[in-house]
Amino acid sequence: MHNTSMSAEAPEGSGAAGDETKESTEPSKRPAAKGRNALFSSLASAAVIIAGAGAVVAAGSVLPQPVSSRTVPAGVSAVPAGSSVGVCPGPARLLEGTDAGTDPQFSPKSATAASSVTGAVLSAGGVLPASRLSDLRGTTTVEIAKEQAQPSAAGNSQEILAGVVAGRSVDQVSVLSADALASQKASAAAAMKFTATDGDLQGTAAANCLQPSNDQWLAGAGTTVGRTSVLVLTNASTTPATVSLELFGSGGQIQAPGSRGLLVAPGTSRPVVLAGLAPGEAQLTVHVRSAGGPVAAVIQQSVLRGLTPGGVDFIAPGAAPAVRQVMTGVDIQDPGQVAALTGRSGYEDAGPALQLTVPGPSDAVVEVKLYGRDGQKALPNGGVMTAKAGTVTEIPLTGVPAGHYTVVASSDVTFVAAARVTRGLQDTQPADVAWAASGVRLGSQHVVPVPQGGQRHLVFGALDNRATITYSAITADGKVRAPSTADIAGGTTASITIPEKVEDSDVVGYVVSASGDAAYGALLLQQEGRNDVSSLAFLPAAAGQETVPVTLSY
Repeated sequence: MHNTSMSAEAPEGSGAAGDETKESTEPSKRPAAKGRNALFSSLASAAVIIAGAGAVVAAGSVLPQPVSSRTVPAGVSAVPAGSSVGVCPGPARLLEGTDAGTDPQFSPKSATAASSVTGAVLSAGGVLPASRLSDLRGTTTVEIAKEQAQPSAAGNSQEILAGVVAGRSVDQVSVLSADALASQKASAAAAMKFTATDGDLQGTAAANCLQPSNDQWLAGAGTTVGRTSVLVLTNASTTPATVSLELFGSGGQIQAPGSRGLLVAPGTSRPVVLAGLAPGEAQLTVHVRSAGGPVAAVIQQSVLRGLTPGGVDFIAPGAAPAVRQVMTGVDIQDPGQVAALTGRSGYEDAGPALQLTVPGPSDAVVEVKLYGRDGQKALPNGGVMTAKAGTVTEIPLTGVPAGHYTVVASSDVTFVAAARVTRGLQDTQPADVAWAASGVRLGSQHVVPVPQGGQRHLVFGALDNRATITYSAITADGKVRAPSTADIAGGTTASITIPEKVEDSDVVGYVVSASGDAAYGALLLQQEGRNDVSSLAFLPAAAGQETVPVTLSY
């Protein structure tokens, strides 16, 4: 259809200096006897000095110690809670220079593409924190809540309200921000959803609005023929950011000129076409590190198989390298049909798979478990395989019944992981792809934004033992509805269909909490009658005021 080629420091220490007395002698100019007498005299003097020093030490041991040498307990200092900031990616776009053509049926550009942001901010003590949706320049597009007084102790702290943004149309990068309230970071989250039913970027691509960071890992990119990966770096701070990239492929770490010292000015986004740094890579993981201002990083990934669109997605950062990674919201289709499709040339990546990246110097022996609705499902070789150090290893997730799954990978060596989700079983029809990033263990009061339209599911996975999930719908009228509870057996995955409305008001999100054993969650988005799919791991819950120990010494 359309082929576009592009080239695209040392720790501080302290020391003490003492006086040294040196006596210079020249034995060749002195008689031997005099030299021996001088030696004995020196030894005797040294003995007197040592004895005197011992007396001083002994006397010092019975004298009271000076105050400066006493042990003083470390004090605790409070760290002010900062604002909650989430950077939402802009709409999916074709690379510059893509020819639009003259036949609308085969145009790479879409006439139906639409992008919107949905989000929610929760109250504290019955008061909503000042919050807004704005562009990168800081211009407010939606004022969610104005500046408010601090909540009073007499207020109804049990009542939770919500400020919402419901399906706000956007055409560029946007930022959801909420001020801290009563020394508590605001509970807030948003997500951007892109959809298109024509053009090369057909499908659904959704992404959480991300907290900027100085260190993040993104797995699932590809730069082979027909696969386009564009890393977008956004700096929403007021400090310049200097970004360096580490690239890992199936053959090892990739030394790419131009991957270091990338400057991202405040209030700007910088796209990086990954094929210009690492061409021809079927599996590519990117480690993004920034000095100065933190950045939000996301990869726009799209697939085109000849003239047939193969899907579009926003690859979001997953959990940092660890010995266990968990991905839920993994949708798997009929295994027989998947096998038939992936056996065709050019469709090898049209099935579900797990990608493991081992950044360290040691190989990782990894055990992979799939938890479905009725328990664990077996994988070939017992789910145990070796992932080579410094490389990306892909493991097919095939041969299991269709359904929603939680993927758990464990090893004795730290690694990074992400799971590929695909929809579409006919090579003559457009398909879609999504990457399920590794998530965080659920705690208390996670805000889960739910974009409008299509089929939406909350997917929860419990690992070894039973977990209890509480979820309360947030509706467009700013209410947090009565909670529902799901009791999930260990080693299983549960899916909850999200209704379009609750009491005649649109559902725009959920407040989710978990207790019991380790549990994880994701939002799975699909579209009836189409192969659209997207999977979003739940974001961490807001942190309260933190304290750090402070030791004063000299």
